[in-house]
Amino acid sequence: MEKKANKRVHVLVIPYPSQGHINPMLQFSKRLSSQGPKATFATTVFISETMKPELLNSDIDFDTISDGCDEGGFLEVGSVDDYLVRLQTVGSKTLTELIIKHKNSPRPIDCILYDAFLPWVLDVAQQFGIVGIAFFTQACAVDYIYYCAHNGHLSLPISSSMMPIVIPGLPLLDLRDMPSFIYVEGSYPSYFELVLNQFSNIDKVDFILVNSFYKLEQEVVDSMSKVMTQPLLTIGPTIPSMYLDKRLENDKDYDLNLFKLDSNGTCWLTNKPPCSVVYVSFGSMANLTIDQMKELARGLKQTGFHFLWVVRSSELPKVPHGFIEEMGDKALIVTWIPQTEVLANEAIGCFFTHCGWNSTIEALCLGVPMVAMPQWTDQTTDAKLVEDVWKVGVRVNVREDGIVSGDEIERCIRQVMEGEQGIETKRNAMKWKELAVEAVCEGGSSDKNIDEMVSKILARCK
Repeated sequence: MEKKANKRVHVLVIPYPSQGHINPMLQFSKRLSSQGPKATFATTVFISETMKPELLNSDIDFDTISDGCDEGGFLEVGSVDDYLVRLQTVGSKTLTELIIKHKNSPRPIDCILYDAFLPWVLDVAQQFGIVGIAFFTQACAVDYIYYCAHNGHLSLPISSSMMPIVIPGLPLLDLRDMPSFIYVEGSYPSYFELVLNQFSNIDKVDFILVNSFYKLEQEVVDSMSKVMTQPLLTIGPTIPSMYLDKRLENDKDYDLNLFKLDSNGTCWLTNKPPCSVVYVSFGSMANLTIDQMKELARGLKQTGFHFLWVVRSSELPKVPHGFIEEMGDKALIVTWIPQTEVLANEAIGCFFTHCGWNSTIEALCLGVPMVAMPQWTDQTTDAKLVEDVWKVGVRVNVREDGIVSGDEIERCIRQVMEGEQGIETKRNAMKWKELAVEAVCEGGSSDKNIDEMVSKILARCK
């Protein structure tokens, strides 16, 4: 992709320090850089030391701010409350120092693109008269629910007597379809405050970017745009270009990984028949109970399908004793894997997922049907969209004791892997794959939105 011929605006990118937020913002930085601006990606000192960038021929620079936990990251503090306070206090100070450092260089910062989880970044940017852009890493549907809660359009706490919940641009929502911070009163109060505070100064930003694409969430994007005073632009999907438009050379991976990658999984898939393997992963944060791991193992075994199961090292002791040996060549368990590469493999028939937004949009982009087993936060809403709006999968039913039974797991996997419903689900998945590629290709909705944003930033910085 050729860069636009113009003055190179310098954009400083500040992600929230976790894998699920870093990935989409780094991918967007690559695409932004390809369309003209110079991007500097600034993670915390600890993240920078833990997740060494592996970008080849990249035009992106890397720098750091501090969260006050340079040696051990979040674990150095242990409390979410204490960490977020330290992140804001020390982060604001070191971000100021970083801006001043660049101000005295040949290429000062013109614009700061920040994760919406960090609204204090905008306050710092405005002290220097720098353009501020909020980047929402989650689905627009989830963003709008949080916006409604923040502005009092959604009465909290939510109860079953309020069902169904009506929000313009969204389907009717039940209690279990809401983000868990909303429907489970008092759960994770620090994170609840974090997601609502995304909108504390949103009226002061220059642009709002959403990690989605227009045709995927057209109705809710239109609804949310009407209540915002600033342009709201969909700029996704933010996955490596190799799996979309192939316009960015060597863009095959996210390049920053919190866990060590295991390549055995992709080798194991070789020679497996098309659409014959169940891929199972619950992301970088979910922790299943021992009982749930037992039921998951039982359900996978009962299907009779081959399966590739990602179990983080910390979760391996929960796998039933002897299960790995019992399954033999029928299954492979790995601790971490390049997920986009796996989902792109024709052997994958379905993705058994927690429905984190990154995982969900990767599956949509690669045409893979899903079985949704959401755990918390935005995953419950994503699962609703997967099953009832995009119709690319099914959602498991949870027992009163909070466990999904092995029989239910087997039923759902068969539903998307076999029969007429399986065929229809795959057809829908392939439709969204085509629309995702269309969005980022030249002239697509996301491509045009990025162009519009770059042009307006350039005009501001002249």
